[in-house]
Amino acid sequence: MRLFKCQVCQQIVYFENTICERCSHKLGYLPHAVTLSALEPEGDVWRALAAPEKTWRYCANAVHGACNWLVDAGSTETLCLSCRHNRTIPDLGVPDYLNGWRKIETAKHRLFYSLVRLDLPLATRTENETVGLVFDVLADPPGEPRVMTGHDNGLITLALIEADDAHRERNRVQLHEPYRTLLGHFRHEIGHYFWDRLVDDGGRLDDFRALFGDDRQDYGQALQQHYSNGPPQNWQESFVSAYASTHPWEDFAETWAHYLHIVDTLEIAGSFGMSTRPALTRGDELDSDVHFDPYRAAGIGQLVDSWMPLSVALNSLNRAMGQSDLYPFVLSAPMIDKLGFVHSLVQPAPTAVR
Repeated sequence: MRLFKCQVCQQIVYFENTICERCSHKLGYLPHAVTLSALEPEGDVWRALAAPEKTWRYCANAVHGACNWLVDAGSTETLCLSCRHNRTIPDLGVPDYLNGWRKIETAKHRLFYSLVRLDLPLATRTENETVGLVFDVLADPPGEPRVMTGHDNGLITLALIEADDAHRERNRVQLHEPYRTLLGHFRHEIGHYFWDRLVDDGGRLDDFRALFGDDRQDYGQALQQHYSNGPPQNWQESFVSAYASTHPWEDFAETWAHYLHIVDTLEIAGSFGMSTRPALTRGDELDSDVHFDPYRAAGIGQLVDSWMPLSVALNSLNRAMGQSDLYPFVLSAPMIDKLGFVHSLVQPAPTAVR
């Protein structure tokens, strides 16, 4: 994620902001320009100071306080690049549902920030009935089994209850997960989607199986084995999380999510000019600078060499505040190879079906 500033008064503003607190200009996000822009009214539309060559209007979901992305005023689209992938949303007349959905949309828009930055294929179901990407955000029906978060052939379902912090934390503890967030859910599930698009459809199955294992093993049986017996004792040697050891599909989705964790956090660290050079170390093993665009990194080594020292510093800062580690994971050599595979899928931009 980049750091943004108001084009009028130079105040630092953030990705979700809709108004500059200093000069009171309205703000809107331009996904292809990768910038948050101050706006000037022009009739019933807006002129974006960062892209003044055309006029813009807000996504239709702005009226619900769920989106600040802009749509070309000359387009027939009413929804932005992110929101047009929604298939089902909860009943917004229920206040708790509306508040939860707003949180979920905040996370989803951050996901789409990364997907656009990587120039990944983002067909909607209207544009491509076979491989189009759609989202269902579902509330649990009264007296019925809970909605399951997951992916199925281009449909990503997220249980609305996951927006409840207390519920999500209970699940995190009960499932022995070191990390569980809405953004993490989206980054994981979109990994399943892009496995279909970039690995299976993209002709990379042999390369995938050499690193992750044989995806043809029974998935349901693998899940049952995991929840009955837990992960293998030495899972940390080859997997980024215990859940990744369940099945090669889950290993890939977890690896994909961590790739997005790393590149996006490195980008904001670079925007702030962050670097680490601890005086107590004799070598440069904890030195880190982000003087490059992580979304266009030359190789996985460049990303990992910057990420590992930075993650140590971030974890130390969190501990100083009495919080758990921000990044409670270890990147083993096999894990770095898997991250390198993900990097090879997205750099340069893939030519999969769009």
